[in-house]
Amino acid sequence: MMSYDYLLTIAIILLSTKVFGLTSERVHMPQVVGALIAGVLVGPSVLNWVGETDFLVKAAELGVIILMFNAGMDTDLEELKKTGFASFIIAMIGVIVPLLGGMGCYLVFDNNPGDKMNMIKAAFIGVVLTATSVSITVETLREMGKLKSRVGTAILGAAVIDDILGIIVLTILSALTDPSVRPLFVLTRIVAFFVFVAVVGLIMYKAFLKMEQKWHKHRRIAIYAVAFALLMSYVAERFFGIADITGAYFAGIVLCSLADVRDYVASKTNVLGYMLFSPLFFASIGIKTNLEGLTVQMFGFAVVLTIIAILTKIIGCGLGAKLMGFQAYDAFSIGLGMVSRGEVALIVAQKGEQAGLIDPHMFPPIVLVVIVTTLVTPILLKFGMKKQTPANTEFSAQEAANMPKNSRF
Repeated sequence: MMSYDYLLTIAIILLSTKVFGLTSERVHMPQVVGALIAGVLVGPSVLNWVGETDFLVKAAELGVIILMFNAGMDTDLEELKKTGFASFIIAMIGVIVPLLGGMGCYLVFDNNPGDKMNMIKAAFIGVVLTATSVSITVETLREMGKLKSRVGTAILGAAVIDDILGIIVLTILSALTDPSVRPLFVLTRIVAFFVFVAVVGLIMYKAFLKMEQKWHKHRRIAIYAVAFALLMSYVAERFFGIADITGAYFAGIVLCSLADVRDYVASKTNVLGYMLFSPLFFASIGIKTNLEGLTVQMFGFAVVLTIIAILTKIIGCGLGAKLMGFQAYDAFSIGLGMVSRGEVALIVAQKGEQAGLIDPHMFPPIVLVVIVTTLVTPILLKFGMKKQTPANTEFSAQEAANMPKNSRF
């Protein structure tokens, strides 16, 4: 007999995320903070009203795909071109510093020189810290009206590159324990992905341009656009081993220069997101949290690892931004925007556990790092981006004025 528990799950999540989101807004915090807290409260860690199910996992994945597709459409392509190299440097240093920090933390707390895989295990803890989940930052910047600012564009670009660099490091470490993984083959697939994006992007750009001329603001355009985003997500993950959200982001990039198409599609997908899929995604992060088995020693490890996770991203990405000519305050804001680990770190940790590179007793501390960094990122951004350079302030005000009112979750 078919179970209808998923309907209750949706109702609980929608009500709790909205109530806590509005409460969060009343204390001058982004609504996404309330949604994350709601997920923790209704999940296994506190009330245990909602558990992680296959339905929720897939619905949450749709939520993050839509979120990143909208982020791609919101991207200022000219600004992205200007910050492209800067984003690469920010991402590269933002991977190296957390990698070293995570390795050092592991070697202090769980060092076992007799284990021949000891250094690789330490490196894998570092790889977990290199991950960046930009979806939380995207929603926070959108709420603040600063997604299209120079800082916001640099964060988005760096996060995409961060994922690529993380995949490369992950592949190299996996190859050391699994002979079937060929690093050169994986690197070739990454290059092939960008060639694929360039070719398909050009074709679809011309196709949507013709649609814009033929069916101006017709709802079939929005349907085709969402289907395009889903196909790009599928192809990225299935054939190239790239995160599906990266495919969705580039699908949005293809449409960002077509003003009429972009605005019309965004008006539809924003509703689709904030009415259902975005709350499911943000709540699912809290629902994933189950801290059973967290011993006193591992709790201490989790606290230190969390502090290292926050500081290494701020220092690494902030240093990269400063080297690329960003003012000190903007560089600091970029570092803050890269703190959240979210689902990306959980995926990396899961792959590490499957490969035998992360011991089971290490998983609760990693989960705690993920949830804390995800929770504090919107708060840090809220306070950290109060001051803006004149150019960013002017741009952000204009962006906020042009934002559709229903785009807020």
